[in-house]
Amino acid sequence: MARKSCRSPSNLQAFSVTFSLTILSLISPSVCRHDYSDALRKSILFFEGQRSGKLPPDQRVTWRRDSALRDGATAGVDLTGGYYDAGDNVKFGFPMAFTTTLLSWSVIDFGKTMGAEQGNAIKAVKWGTDYLLKATAKPDAVYVQVGDPFSDHNCWERPEDMDTLRTAYKIDRTHPGSDVAGETAAALAAASIVFRSRDPGYSRLLLDRAVKVFEFADRHRGAYSSSLHSAVCPFYCDVNGYQDELLWAAAWLHKASRRREYREYIVKNEVVLRAGDTINEFGWDNKHAGINVLLSKEVLMGKSDDLRSFQNNADGFICSLLPGLAHPQVQYSPGGLIFKAGGSNMQHVTSLSFLLLAYSNYLSHANHAVPCGGQTASPALLKRLAKQQVDYILGDNPLRMSYMVGYGARYPQRIHHRASSLPSVKTHPARIGCKAGSRYYLSPNPNPNLLVGAVVGGPNSSDAFPDSRPFFQESEPTTYINAPLVGLLAYFSAHP
Repeated sequence: MARKSCRSPSNLQAFSVTFSLTILSLISPSVCRHDYSDALRKSILFFEGQRSGKLPPDQRVTWRRDSALRDGATAGVDLTGGYYDAGDNVKFGFPMAFTTTLLSWSVIDFGKTMGAEQGNAIKAVKWGTDYLLKATAKPDAVYVQVGDPFSDHNCWERPEDMDTLRTAYKIDRTHPGSDVAGETAAALAAASIVFRSRDPGYSRLLLDRAVKVFEFADRHRGAYSSSLHSAVCPFYCDVNGYQDELLWAAAWLHKASRRREYREYIVKNEVVLRAGDTINEFGWDNKHAGINVLLSKEVLMGKSDDLRSFQNNADGFICSLLPGLAHPQVQYSPGGLIFKAGGSNMQHVTSLSFLLLAYSNYLSHANHAVPCGGQTASPALLKRLAKQQVDYILGDNPLRMSYMVGYGARYPQRIHHRASSLPSVKTHPARIGCKAGSRYYLSPNPNPNLLVGAVVGGPNSSDAFPDSRPFFQESEPTTYINAPLVGLLAYFSAHP
């Protein structure tokens, strides 16, 4: 159990003359001092519970076993490994690549504050990149999904037992998917930075592959949800278009390779690829705010003034999140949680908070603040707003519960997750069939296997949370909720 001690909010420093009353009104009556190091350890451990394929000898989530060992066989390729994205048994390449990008960014920006957990975070990155290398091994093709989602979602069974269709779906020259290919290139490029000094040979392999995948994505433009609509929609259907992923990939390739051609690509295509669209969105489908924050670092360091418009967009993104000035698409619950319409709200909370923290660090190094409607948002203000969101997840909320499984005294017990909710192979060696698992899905009992570190979709706009498997938007964890949270927890473990 995490160690926590509570203090009165009267000990909080005033955030700023302009924003303090608005933001403090969102903070719950008592504020607890959290064990961010414990939460960090658990947030990384979660990824071991999501592993697919042959598990390694040092696997720490021991109630899981090997699974999906023939993935890709029907297509004549090896697609074993990787991550299950959430509580089902499908390997969706788009969110998996985004997860890998954000895990890498977490290590790049905050790895030095991870302490003993840095090694586990890097292992989590490599589990993703090893799979992405397999998925991109054939020239001008990317395998973007393994598993028929309709077949999978018709069953409630353990990944170790699954006998649903393991169809391998790919994009190629005649069936383009610049969105998922662009995100895959971004993930490989970002990870190449993680391994640059740790494993130079592997880093070069990642970067070389990223270059090839980006060239494929840019040369054969199109959305994968058009090419593979019946397989990927409505699950991870790209509704935002592929343009942002091309810029996102170019931004990471620029950062990883330092080749001038990628900066020139970004400047040349800024308008064509709609860099300024929906600046307050960031997630597996929409990279706009992430692009702006990532590229702003160079502008703030005085290196790339030709990218100034991206910093202006990043400033606009910051202002759109501030309570009292927030954009209509960004709301705050009565308890102070960022809330955006759509499923699995906690993905927005962690991704947007990560950008708040990353940008605050870039601003601090440049001794810069963000002008918002005649007022000023300091780097310290952005850090406090990000920390407030993390603290809400860990228990500073109206329900006084942690939304991370295994952290704190009270946390979700009935998460929407097949492997967690069904008896483990160790306790129940006999196979549990497709429909035989339904009774566990509908059971009011807590899940028998604790998926430590899993952060669920979270409460609704009024801070209410149904701890029930059928309410999947609230009770299902995902890898892309946890990936940015790793960076946040790493920072706050060193700066509580």
